[in-house]
Amino acid sequence: MLLRLAPDFELRRDVVPWLVQRGCAAALDTSENSSALYVVNVERNGKIIYTWKGNQRNTHIGLYDLQTKQNEHLYMFEKNLHIISCSINNERTLLAVSFCQYTEEEKASQLLQSVSKYLTLLIEIHPINNVRVLKAVDSCVRVQFLYPVEVRSASRESRLLLVSEDKYIEQFDIHVVAEEEHKVVIQKSGQLPRAKVVDDLVWAQWDMMEQRLFYIVPKESKSTLRCVQFYPEENFNSILESHLDIAVNDTQLKLVNFGYDYCQDQGVASKSLNLQVFTSKAGGLCVCCSLVSDIPHEIIYSIYFLHKGYNKTFTVSLERTESHQLKEVAFMNLGYYVAAYLPGQFLHLLNVQHPDMLCYSLFLTGEDARIGMLQNCSIRSPWVSTVLDCKAGSLYSVSISDSALLQFLQKSKRDCERLAALHCALLYFQHTEDLERQIIRWISENLSTCHSFDPIQEFIIASLYCRMCPETQNLDKLLPYTSLHDWIGVVPGVICATDIISLPVLEFQNSKGFWEKLNANLESVKYAEPHLHYHSNMLRREWRSLSEEREERRTTAYLRNILENAKKVLSHLDTWDSEARLVPLFEEEDFQQQLLMGLMVAQLKDHLMRHLQYVGKKKIDQIVLDYVANLLNLVHRIMKEVWRRYQLHSCIFCFDERGSAGEFAVFHIMSRILEAANAMCMPLPPGFHTLHLGLGVRCLPLHTLLHYIDNGILQLTETCVRKLLKDLDDTEQNEKLKFSIVMRLPEALGQKVRQYWNHPINANLIARKYVKLLLEKLGNRQCSRPIPERLSIPVEFLPLNYLTNMLAEIENQGVHPYEKQDHVNARFVEETALKHTLTLLGLKYS
Repeated sequence: MLLRLAPDFELRRDVVPWLVQRGCAAALDTSENSSALYVVNVERNGKIIYTWKGNQRNTHIGLYDLQTKQNEHLYMFEKNLHIISCSINNERTLLAVSFCQYTEEEKASQLLQSVSKYLTLLIEIHPINNVRVLKAVDSCVRVQFLYPVEVRSASRESRLLLVSEDKYIEQFDIHVVAEEEHKVVIQKSGQLPRAKVVDDLVWAQWDMMEQRLFYIVPKESKSTLRCVQFYPEENFNSILESHLDIAVNDTQLKLVNFGYDYCQDQGVASKSLNLQVFTSKAGGLCVCCSLVSDIPHEIIYSIYFLHKGYNKTFTVSLERTESHQLKEVAFMNLGYYVAAYLPGQFLHLLNVQHPDMLCYSLFLTGEDARIGMLQNCSIRSPWVSTVLDCKAGSLYSVSISDSALLQFLQKSKRDCERLAALHCALLYFQHTEDLERQIIRWISENLSTCHSFDPIQEFIIASLYCRMCPETQNLDKLLPYTSLHDWIGVVPGVICATDIISLPVLEFQNSKGFWEKLNANLESVKYAEPHLHYHSNMLRREWRSLSEEREERRTTAYLRNILENAKKVLSHLDTWDSEARLVPLFEEEDFQQQLLMGLMVAQLKDHLMRHLQYVGKKKIDQIVLDYVANLLNLVHRIMKEVWRRYQLHSCIFCFDERGSAGEFAVFHIMSRILEAANAMCMPLPPGFHTLHLGLGVRCLPLHTLLHYIDNGILQLTETCVRKLLKDLDDTEQNEKLKFSIVMRLPEALGQKVRQYWNHPINANLIARKYVKLLLEKLGNRQCSRPIPERLSIPVEFLPLNYLTNMLAEIENQGVHPYEKQDHVNARFVEETALKHTLTLLGLKYS
């Protein structure tokens, strides 16, 4: 089971024993068909209100505190009533109750035509004192006290919402005063002040945590969703309006989270729309709606991602099942996900923050989709990551199980499931070292089984996104969260249709929190959000341009600034990891990688400065350094885990031995890391290419090694080549290896490292290169100076004499391509030529 339930409250566990102690035998009847004990409401401060029937069939109201785990008796009616709705104010001095006075059968038998069916009362309970009638009507009424969002001292006033089945909502203002012996009573004896909040609604939902009222009013062929925000200063404002293409049955009002009268809700649910609104801390706003299908065994539901400007309609074909088992889809708010759940069939976790591609949403069936014993027809989601089973009277915290998610990731065979599970593990959970280790292990084992995405790229980009975005508001709209540009795959068993919808209209001033974040999301949609994300196209072009410049041109102020950026990144990284590094990285300079680091810092800084001017340059500088340093650290983290797994040691540069199976596995993983880095134009830790080449020399046959070098998979580095030339003896096989490497060295690198191979073949190469460079630099210039003194070796070979004399003259003119190697000169060329000639003739040189 992917979703994990943790019971916060259960009637059987938390209330029944307390009632038994009070001598209430009727409370023992907690069967599904019993109406003796059930939950009526859950308040914002964690207080659960419930009702039960006493031994004399009196009707009691009690309260359970989730914080203190204590029960409290609030009020008793000395008759058998059916409580419909109940709410207690924040100060626990007033109780609002709505109940049905009789059934239709009782009305017919007792001729109660003149008595109102529903009664709504306001009761003073500190202590129990006066009772005031708010409504006596034949239409059902729900009640809900408003709660302050911020904790404050005891207030002298309370506000109560009254929701009528006649499709209107009004607010009562109730002022109280404290009398002798701490008695709290309602101040005014006349009618309470009231204000109409909304008229002509057909659906309403209460958001208790943020004190918001969502409601729908019919408008021509469409429906209009609106939201009223209630404030502590006794006022309320209509703050949102959005047009939805949803057909709403306007014959009966449907209410969500205005108390939990299970029996009555069931009657309404069969005739009205199954619709819920969910919000997230990141400014997500979703409307979830279950639709009617004309095809048997087919379920249709829509999710309106209002913060993204589109709607996705999902059609799921079920396995054959009995028609009476088909129940409507239940929706749950998990914050980062919205869950669509049909017991025994499927669980669909829809990514709220990144809903554009289906591969970031999890569609589960079978045992993975089971959520305990929840019955969907009675599920409510009163706040984020919480589920109330009204029928059983149980409140659960619901979360995604990290262990179950990892098991699902390991056993998944489809790329869409793997990608969704991988992103869930990286973005939903807080990063822990153990979770990261298990993900890296899965990646190292499945590099060749993922066909439509690169798991290394996804790990690095998603991890960076998760680590960096909480630092600064709106950073999530500017940094990439995936390496994929689109997804052309399908999720088996699910058909998805996407429709563009109009963006909601917001009207607010100086509002913080959710509304500010929602507005930022809507603004990013207007400016084509995908284009706001940082990408590496320009970085790749600039890096290639700078890399191809001749060395003497690499002294500009621009280049010095780029390399200074790289130094800042590496020094920043050094402060994070003071321990001795297990993997031999960050132990040498790598000009190309430092160039790429510095360029990434510069371009990412420019990108953020364009869109986050209000953050400030100093903060952006820190964000950019953290981003690039985290990137390098993630590569090092992958290397460290695979190093541990295959039990490698740091001293792997012993080229006289062949590599082990573990070294070959690490080499393969490093090749995939390099492939991912090249695709994303991402810098690698200095020393990566040296380590990669060292493993390649140990693990690959010569022809394969040279093929990897020629195709750019392995890069020749000064550290590795110098060690290879110095440490390997000159056996026939090693000479072949060295010669092949030396012939492939870039000119600048060749000048530095060829001197470490004291061998005639190498001397011949150096001499040839020297002559070639001298002649290229000077062209066909004629010698105008006297012939210099002959060299120490008497040779009567006129072509060689002429060449050495010309080279000596050129050297006297100050041209010397190998300035750092003084021993390479005209005399060196002459000696090398003679040695090579004598060797070819089979003679000895003395």
